[in-house]
Amino acid sequence: MWRSHPSPVRHWTEKLPTPSIKNNFDQSLDTILHDHAFRVMIHRKPHTGALYNASLPANLAGMKVSVVGLRSKTLWRKGANFSDFIIPPKTLPVPYLKRLLIVYHNLGNWSTLYYNLSGFKLMSPVVGFLVYDATSHLSDKNLSRIELNTMGYPISIQFQNSTLDNQRTKCATFGAFGEVFLSEMRLPNVCYSSRSQGHFSMVVPFEKKQNIRFWIMGFVVGLVGLILVGLVGTMAVRSLLVGKRSREMENDADEEEVLQTYWLSSTKMPRAEVTRTQPALEGTTLPNPKQLSWYA
Repeated sequence: MWRSHPSPVRHWTEKLPTPSIKNNFDQSLDTILHDHAFRVMIHRKPHTGALYNASLPANLAGMKVSVVGLRSKTLWRKGANFSDFIIPPKTLPVPYLKRLLIVYHNLGNWSTLYYNLSGFKLMSPVVGFLVYDATSHLSDKNLSRIELNTMGYPISIQFQNSTLDNQRTKCATFGAFGEVFLSEMRLPNVCYSSRSQGHFSMVVPFEKKQNIRFWIMGFVVGLVGLILVGLVGTMAVRSLLVGKRSREMENDADEEEVLQTYWLSSTKMPRAEVTRTQPALEGTTLPNPKQLSWYA
């Protein structure tokens, strides 16, 4: 079932400087992947228009590579709808030839290793496809790479297993020389490319404002913590001073004796209160007055 294609109109694209992308998808890996893809076509009798998955070694686990052989007249009449890529009808190989091979890549969890875009985060695996001349024998590892002319109609890429629907999401097209082109995503999980081949992904810019917000929150929390520590320290010092003053007053009260004073001539003298002790008799029996005598 063919999905409808947008009209061949120019849409907004932004080219980032070449140093902004770390592109490690070198010729050696390119050769390894395509060598495994070509082996699939050599070791069996491939049917034109059928997609075949290549077996990769254990050290490349996580990547996916598939290949399909097409006739140019079929590509012109029907286009190609394989491996999440839709090449529209009215497409021709450049230079023109009768047969071609399309090798599809899905770098999976290796995507961030080979494509690290500065200031952006990959939100999907990097996928791509390259087109080769299939008129020569497939055992020849030096198959010529060719271009496609889509007559101005874009190639669409459908990203699977993604529920991302964010207005900040952009489509990234990675060129062969390290350059990258960004374009707006007009449909969820679908990107469009005017390039005849390459590698593609969905990206979002890093949340710089959110990082600044975290710094501000950390500063505010730290400032509040310092204020609380200062208040607690002030209260503790004040409590110590009050306790020390109270003890000094108690000591002063114990050491000092409160005395009354009186004036003697022009001198002020201390005077203690006099408390007379009532005399107590040794016996309770009073003497008989009649028995008292002056001569006793």
